[in-house]
Amino acid sequence: MARLRSGSATLIRDLNRSAILALVGRRGPVARVEIARELALSPATVTVLTRVLVRDGLIEEVDVAPSRGGRPGILLGLVGNAAHALGAKIAADRLTVVRVTLDGEPLGIVETPFDAAAPDAIERLGDALAPLVASAAEGSGRLLGIGLGVPGVVDDQSGGAVESPVLGWVGLPLGARLQSRFGVPVLVDNDVNTLAVAERLYGRGRDVDHFVTVTIGRGVGLGIVVAGEVYRGAHGGAGEFGHTRIVDDGPVCHCGKRGCLEALVSDAALVQQARRAGVLSDAEGSEHLLALANSGDVEARRIYEDAGAILGRAVAGLVNILSPQLVLMGGEGTRAWDHLAPGFDAAFRSDLFEPLRSVVVVADRWDDDKWARGAAALVLGATFAAPLYERPPNAALRARLAASSHTEEGVA
Repeated sequence: MARLRSGSATLIRDLNRSAILALVGRRGPVARVEIARELALSPATVTVLTRVLVRDGLIEEVDVAPSRGGRPGILLGLVGNAAHALGAKIAADRLTVVRVTLDGEPLGIVETPFDAAAPDAIERLGDALAPLVASAAEGSGRLLGIGLGVPGVVDDQSGGAVESPVLGWVGLPLGARLQSRFGVPVLVDNDVNTLAVAERLYGRGRDVDHFVTVTIGRGVGLGIVVAGEVYRGAHGGAGEFGHTRIVDDGPVCHCGKRGCLEALVSDAALVQQARRAGVLSDAEGSEHLLALANSGDVEARRIYEDAGAILGRAVAGLVNILSPQLVLMGGEGTRAWDHLAPGFDAAFRSDLFEPLRSVVVVADRWDDDKWARGAAALVLGATFAAPLYERPPNAALRARLAASSHTEEGVA
């Protein structure tokens, strides 16, 4: 990561501070000499900038690195309780909210029923968040902002309208309305993108520059990380993997098209297949189908294996296009991964371009709280924004993070 070579001294200083904060946040305790080498900054600049971050209470000296013959290096780490963020995963029927510290540790998780189809959905969402915002504001550390993960397309994280066929939202000004109500920054993004941010900051993607997160369950989602950054595409629409057409004359998807991947491998699609095959009654759903497969029912297992094969071929095509180092499979549908995997593995390896065979596929077990933590990571990720594109991080979040208005003059 190279430092900026143009722009005002104040902007460059702010960006370099953010880059240092991002590096400490991603890597954990790190020595000043490593920071200088990684960010191509002079040791003197790193010393002055880290002094400011220590003074502001954002980082602290946490350990001493083993000596290799010279003077032992002091390691710097985040002060987790210096600030915190709220993250919420919005689903059609429920809301999961988590409060996390600056270093991503969860402080508390709340799940509550939610009706996304209600005419006053934004007001209800605000009412559900209000006591949590008040509690967070009264606690120790600064409330940086609120991150929201939604199953849909968000044009602008900082206030753009939400388009979500799953929730029945069309042009809903979610972020702007909640930001106006609470007076703190509100960032909104596709929920799978928030998972990718969380993986990049704290999970398996910490040391991987190129990876994808594929989620299965109620739908099929995709988060794309390229060179350490979530790729959102034009208007935030990247990652609608579930609406890739797989067959011409397939079942109708909720998007209105036929033969989408989602219409073939989502939980609802598997239930419909099982009902047509007489495996499930009209009153039985995905829980019963999984229970049958777990008990050894041959037909139930065949349905999962066939779905796994379709998914495996689709993911192989994705890898052939993007060439990631890692594929993370997540979502509620991974509860059935033991039954999906046989079909997935065979089809994936068969369709994978041979030179890309080193890609690693890992399936995560379902954890609803992780989605909410990912939404909070959306706030932390914006706070930690590094100068990759010669642009400042989210200004509102950085203003809330700053513990002092004092700056060190003359430092780039």
